[in-house]
Amino acid sequence: MSEPVTPINVEIPEPASLRFLRILVTVLTATMILGLLTIVVLFVIKFMGPTTAPLELPDEITLPAGENALAVTQGLNWVGVVTTGENGIERIHILNLDGTPRQVVEITP
Repeated sequence: MSEPVTPINVEIPEPASLRFLRILVTVLTATMILGLLTIVVLFVIKFMGPTTAPLELPDEITLPAGENALAVTQGLNWVGVVTTGENGIERIHILNLDGTPRQVVEITP
């Protein structure tokens, strides 16, 4: 027995589950493309935004005798220097932008 021959021009109806999957893949692909474009646009907006001028450090910072600088940080109108003394005590020296001392905070363990 031979199998029935189907004409080439006859369209076979698409099963409902296959149609659903095709639509689902199309929607998910479009969602991924829009998400990627959104991320790229946000990066461009962020990096093309206004830039701030770098804050300037004082020309010279004088530390007390016997203290070594460990770290430096900067605020809008102050500079902080973390130091350690010969006896191992750490201090934070807060200075004005012209280098004059504003405050000294001793760090206790």
